[in-house]
Amino acid sequence: MSDTSVKKERKPMSKRNKNILELTVLYTIIGIMFIIIFYPLVWAFGMSLNEGSSLYGSSIIPENPSFEHYIWLFTDPRSNYLIWYQNTLVVAVTTSVVATFIVGLTAYAFSRYRFVGRKNGLYAFLLLQMFPVLMAMVALYILLNTVGLLDSLVGLILIYIGGAIPMNAFLVKGYFDTIPRELDESAKIDGASHFRIFFSIMLPLAKPILAVVALFNFMAPFMDFILPRIVLRSPENFTLALGLFNFVNDQFANNFTRFAAGSILIAVPIAAVYLFLQRYLISGLTAGATKG
Repeated sequence: MSDTSVKKERKPMSKRNKNILELTVLYTIIGIMFIIIFYPLVWAFGMSLNEGSSLYGSSIIPENPSFEHYIWLFTDPRSNYLIWYQNTLVVAVTTSVVATFIVGLTAYAFSRYRFVGRKNGLYAFLLLQMFPVLMAMVALYILLNTVGLLDSLVGLILIYIGGAIPMNAFLVKGYFDTIPRELDESAKIDGASHFRIFFSIMLPLAKPILAVVALFNFMAPFMDFILPRIVLRSPENFTLALGLFNFVNDQFANNFTRFAAGSILIAVPIAAVYLFLQRYLISGLTAGATKG
């Protein structure tokens, strides 16, 4: 049989088979990513239900599951978990609300007005995003110590708010640029002031991107360890990330099961805020990231 006849007998893959192959590859990748993300959570929850305190003696499926570690966190006098939780919520809520409001005002000014230094201000925001916050830790420590805000939640909140402005303001500005200016002009003709336009028109239309900013700034204090470690000194001022470190440090003799129980409970407020804001998140991320 000649090569020509062999080539004629070969049939290209049908469109249906090609789609099946693409879906199979796609779902395989999604399944692998799901396992990578979900397995540590299941393992941590299983470890929190194990008796004892050892990391290596714990299993993902406990033989005798118990909630004793969760009970200990909330009832034992030696545990400051409730204080750490309260501190973290105060920092997270305050940072989220204040930062979102300031970011909204800043982004609105850069989006709608032309003033001296506007272009340089935008360049400064971009420049500040290029450097990690770790580079400023020494300066922040000295600054807080100078103004008497070291080892205080107020100082920690101010750093979080200041750090949230550059990146988020640039992101929200991109969203404001997509809102037609005709709305502002119509409101001005009707006699609306600048603040009335901002609060009555811009903020309601910018709910998606502001929800993204609020969520990110709410999550940061729950996840951050390095900054609270530098700023806070007293155990009664610790946030959750810093306080839980004591469970695997020297204070509680490497109690990994209690650490796991405390870590699992961190997800509760974050999940609640996420579910509350989820209808805005996807549109906010896409719109704010595609136009600037």
